[in-house]
Amino acid sequence: MNLLTAAALTAGLLTAPAPALPAPTGPHPVGATALHLVDRSRPDPWVPASGPRQLMVTVWYPALSSKGERFRYVTTAESANILARVPGAADLPPGVLATTSTHARSGAPMVRRPLPLVVLSPGFSFPRVTLTSLGEDLASRGYLVAAVEHTYESVGTTFPDGHTTTCVVCERPQTRELGAQVSAGRVKDLTFVIDQLKNRFRVDGVAVAGHSMGGNAAVHTMAARPSIRAAIDFDGTLLPDAPPLNGPVVLMGTVRTDTTWPPVQARPKTWREVTGTDHSSFTDYAILRGQVGLPSQPLDGTRAIEITRAYTAWFLDRHLRGHQTPEPEFPEVRRRA
Repeated sequence: MNLLTAAALTAGLLTAPAPALPAPTGPHPVGATALHLVDRSRPDPWVPASGPRQLMVTVWYPALSSKGERFRYVTTAESANILARVPGAADLPPGVLATTSTHARSGAPMVRRPLPLVVLSPGFSFPRVTLTSLGEDLASRGYLVAAVEHTYESVGTTFPDGHTTTCVVCERPQTRELGAQVSAGRVKDLTFVIDQLKNRFRVDGVAVAGHSMGGNAAVHTMAARPSIRAAIDFDGTLLPDAPPLNGPVVLMGTVRTDTTWPPVQARPKTWREVTGTDHSSFTDYAILRGQVGLPSQPLDGTRAIEITRAYTAWFLDRHLRGHQTPEPEFPEVRRRA
């Protein structure tokens, strides 16, 4: 790309509308807050010299009002770190994702009743913010939602003191053994966060969900903590293979051949494929890539997010709330055994 073309592209991006996530579909306004949690029972598994395991968690919740400033999507440093690892993003302004418009309001007052809790885990190298459109939508439907940043497994995590960590684990050889180690560490992260949130909020039932490695972690966390009522895995290969599960699981992903999904034993197991998607289509990237000028999946990004939200809400409403609503019907979604 020559300098004139690059300059024209950059100028167009700077004058284009800021990226924006789809509005939540539930009846409640949405509030949000960020928590800095420290697990003093164990050192950080990736950088032991940094001390005990520290995690950043975004919490979305149904609010009593929509007062307050919009909750920040990412910091400029996080945006730059994300784009630095995205093919074809070299010509984008490094802070463009920091301008993304969200719908949650920072510090808005929370409704005063027990809430079902959904804990979200992002994909390997993906920051927790990539699950914002799902988190906001669930909160608008009356759920307490927490997205966990797995420190040093994300391209960028900014802590309250302003320092931003990077993906240390991304620099290691990507083997199945490392994947199993990441999975085991995430189970510890997620169970710790669940316990912390139960101490802070009035929780009425727990489910776990995630994308890619986060989906794998959700399934294994459910196996490790029998009190968890349901799990969702969005396009995540299971490392190691999942043990038999006593609760319901959704496996939803691209049209794929995955040898780890057919053996999963759950009560029940729901396996669905979504045509026109790629691996990132179950995250905010489904819509943000097109908005900032990056190649996207064949399926319209708004439609991809609609499908992800609808299936998640249907499944959680059944297994956390006992609502016997019918499964959503989308022509892009195919049933698997």
